[in-house]
Amino acid sequence: MVTTRNRRFVFFSVSLISTAAIGYEILLMRLLSIVQWHHFAYMVISLALLGYGASGTFIALSKRLIIPHFALAFSVSAALFSATMIICFALGQLVPFNALEIVWNSRQLIYLSLMYLVFFVPFFFAAGCIGLAFTCLKEHISRIYFFDLLGAGSGALLIIVALFLLSPQNALLLLAVIALAASALVGRAVASPVRNRLMLALGGFFISLLLLLPTNWPDFRISQFKGQRQALQVIDARVLGQYSSPLGLLTVVDSPTIPFRDAPGLSLNTQFEPPAQLALFTDGDAMSVITRFDGNLDSLGYMDDVTAALPYRLLDEPRVLVLGAGGGTDVLFAVYHGARAIDAVELNPLVTKLVSDTYADFAGHLYDDDRITVYAAEARSFVTRSASQYDLIQVALLDSFAASGAGVQALSESYLYTVEAIGEYLRHVAPGGYLAITRWLKVPPRDSLKLFATVTEALKRDGAARPERSIALIRSWNTSTLLVKKGNLSSQEIETIKKFCDTNSFDTSFYPSMTAIEANRYNLLSQPFLFEGATALSGQGADEYLDRYKFQIEPATDDKPYFFHFFKWRTLSEMLSLRKRGGAGLIEWGYLVLVATLIQAILAGAVLILFPLWIVKRRWPRGTGTRMGVYFFILGLAFMFVEMAFIQKFILFLGHPLYSVAIVLSGFLVFAGLGSGYSQKLVRRYKDRRLSLVAFAVTGILSIALVYLFLLPELFDRFIGQRDVIKILIALILIAPLAFCMGMPFPIALGEVARNAPDFIPWAWGINGYASVVSASLGTLLAIEFGFTVVILSALGLYTLAAVVVNTGTAFRLLPLEL
Repeated sequence: MVTTRNRRFVFFSVSLISTAAIGYEILLMRLLSIVQWHHFAYMVISLALLGYGASGTFIALSKRLIIPHFALAFSVSAALFSATMIICFALGQLVPFNALEIVWNSRQLIYLSLMYLVFFVPFFFAAGCIGLAFTCLKEHISRIYFFDLLGAGSGALLIIVALFLLSPQNALLLLAVIALAASALVGRAVASPVRNRLMLALGGFFISLLLLLPTNWPDFRISQFKGQRQALQVIDARVLGQYSSPLGLLTVVDSPTIPFRDAPGLSLNTQFEPPAQLALFTDGDAMSVITRFDGNLDSLGYMDDVTAALPYRLLDEPRVLVLGAGGGTDVLFAVYHGARAIDAVELNPLVTKLVSDTYADFAGHLYDDDRITVYAAEARSFVTRSASQYDLIQVALLDSFAASGAGVQALSESYLYTVEAIGEYLRHVAPGGYLAITRWLKVPPRDSLKLFATVTEALKRDGAARPERSIALIRSWNTSTLLVKKGNLSSQEIETIKKFCDTNSFDTSFYPSMTAIEANRYNLLSQPFLFEGATALSGQGADEYLDRYKFQIEPATDDKPYFFHFFKWRTLSEMLSLRKRGGAGLIEWGYLVLVATLIQAILAGAVLILFPLWIVKRRWPRGTGTRMGVYFFILGLAFMFVEMAFIQKFILFLGHPLYSVAIVLSGFLVFAGLGSGYSQKLVRRYKDRRLSLVAFAVTGILSIALVYLFLLPELFDRFIGQRDVIKILIALILIAPLAFCMGMPFPIALGEVARNAPDFIPWAWGINGYASVVSASLGTLLAIEFGFTVVILSALGLYTLAAVVVNTGTAFRLLPLEL
């Protein structure tokens, strides 16, 4: 029996557990982004929800044993959650999983499964606490659900703040302490002899966390295929400094014996050698460089001999906007070529500080130049709010060649390269000015042709009757540069482009009226892929070419912002047949990892959740549980579909995936919690029509979500240029009404189950968790293939089906039957 006073401790402890759990979920995304890659975020969400579902199974199977000892079971589960957060991350790094091998080494699927199960453990214990509270305090389900969601929402914000102040390892310790506090609070209700031993154990663990663990333990075991790990293999290479924030772990590396010479697209004809450089890695990859500069422009002569220098041959003392300043290379480009004014935009303020302060002497105090203004902002947001016009907008090449070529970014949302983004850039280019974008060259081409198709579509939407007259495309041996003029390219400009390419042995791949004989002259490929592709995409047969091309190169849009997704299912068998003959790099393995994660989620969920629940004895008539199970399954799919789609959609508005995850999760969870609390007032007021309230909530969800489908793009365009604080407030205001309504269907139906079939509570918890496991990966796959609009419409269809199911028949009005 839980007393009123102890019940309050339970509510608060549930909130603390949820705070730590959601914080750990977001932190794990960051940690896996460092040691592996960003797209493992989807696996983390799946893992968390698998733990929640499996905990319901465990409670259903063992409730007669653990319910009489609720306080002890809750306290021990919370303590195990605290301990396994740290232990499982350390163990997970020991698993020899290498995602790059997954297309040819079947053992990697086993390692992936092992990682999946290792990281699942902490979430199992966290969810066990909440499931126990639901089961043992079933008359307070709505209040528990409220504290659960409120704590989760708070945790999403807490971890972002913590990552600004602490290293990722210390943020992990903070979450462990929060879970330990929850354990101690509920442990106070345990009977005296056991309580003393429990408190002693918790105290010992607390002291171990604070005093005995080494500083910054566990250490990061970064993938050997990431640029930072490879750079440190060079003789005498060393780390000069490491700096952390929610936007990334920055590592500065020096290599004095074999210096860095980073100059993408450098001509093989060049007579110049780049100066000494420091490598700047973000999350172990995405290298940019800080170039030594002593004020002597002659030392930068190589900057005339790269494909990115093309627009400067066409402009005289331009006003330049650099999107993605990184270590300052593109800013230095503009200085070298005599730009009269330079605006540089960099998302991460720490990167700017490294160039302007920490390594300012090495960089020649570059940012002290009166011509240069540096802005800490997201590129799209900055351009949208800017009233300035530029002679040149340059989109920097900041991702690594290895990551780009291996399909690492296949699941990364990039709003820099969408049709809408290109249109926005061109609106800020002065008449006669240029937009220049440099990308790594892949063979067969992917990025370059997709970018060409995207730019062509953007020009068409802007009213250009002959968009090909504004575009030029050149390539070196490893980069391509796409040039888009605000207006038509003149014959004189075309001659300048041809002369620039001839001087540097670059290949012209497209310009107005170009002939096939002018392509593929210097850096020979088996056929002139880029010329053929660009010519087809600018002609009448563009749609046919897009359809038959072996890679997905349709224009990226804000609704489908997966610019780096090139995978086509119909070519998979052909790609797999080539994987042992050097063709493994043609497979976008990031996408396949997501598919593998979905399959594993389905299988693991079936084994750990559905099968054990299926064999347990039921205390309700056979067949009637099916309708209840369908309802909670549908609800899990629908809630996660909406949440995942909004997380991805708000990346554009908030400017970074981690910010979007934190703010959107926090908003949905807190306001859904408030909706859950309010639903109980409605239940008490409408006792005879309790289940009809689900239809009421679903009506609200449908109405608000449909309005948002049409309203959000316009609102994003209008407010994307606001300061971060304003955008966060707008995001929360937009999320609030939808999340409030989404918080009602689950507690209303679960309360009905508690009244009429209480033994079904663990089933409901487990089935809902299983659906959430599947939807985390499935929702992302649907978004990649069909867009966010389809995902949201699918969710609305599921909510409608849930309202029909819950109000049809008598499944939720059963009286429990004794066996």
